[in-house]
Amino acid sequence: MTNQIKKQSKTKWILLAVIAVIIILIGAFYIYTLDYYRATDDVHQLINSQKQRIEVNDKITVVKPQATNDKEIGLIFYPGGKVEAIAYLPLLYQLSQKGITCFLTEMPFNLAVFKVDAAERVFEENPDINTWFIAGHSLGGAMASNYMKRNYNKVAGMILLGAYPINEANVPTLAIYGSQDIMLDLTKLEGTENKLEISGGNHAYFGNYGEQEGDGQASISREEQQAITVEKMMEFINEEMKY
Repeated sequence: MTNQIKKQSKTKWILLAVIAVIIILIGAFYIYTLDYYRATDDVHQLINSQKQRIEVNDKITVVKPQATNDKEIGLIFYPGGKVEAIAYLPLLYQLSQKGITCFLTEMPFNLAVFKVDAAERVFEENPDINTWFIAGHSLGGAMASNYMKRNYNKVAGMILLGAYPINEANVPTLAIYGSQDIMLDLTKLEGTENKLEISGGNHAYFGNYGEQEGDGQASISREEQQAITVEKMMEFINEEMKY
């Protein structure tokens, strides 16, 4: 009887220890997710000044082109890891001015790895759009490419900003990165034929969330980097639309 009581007591303490470790890990992860890059003030000013063009919905923000300039092309964007999604609205707003309807997906805990299939909802809710592109920055780009592994037939092309594909999805791909981006492993882009290096650009300047820890120092402005990015994205989109 004594041995049985000792075994039960030992099992109880082991169980309590496991529960304690789980609670600690959950707490640590929660604290980790609270530390992310917030969108800068100019992003909020853009949202307030363009309410007719920018619709902030449940987990998806839509940036619409003017009706007279609508190319009837949709672009789904996956934000970078630990970056507030709306930080990419200035970039997407510029794309909308070129006639592209942009769909910005908000990720759980600001980490696209927790919702790789975020594009599914966009496709389902917008059956009127027949031509699609998918894009993403950093971790968002990697997860967009992960989604493309089995869904490449849903888009006309994929655009990676400061990111590399994590599989060999059969989809036309453009990779854009800054020459000062020391966070991106360029060896992972060796198999990507269509790529562009922005001279003086860095990792963070695709979005408006300030400087990023561990990033290189850009020698051009954020506005310059985004303007070049939009120009090259449109060249890629227009080229793929010929086929």
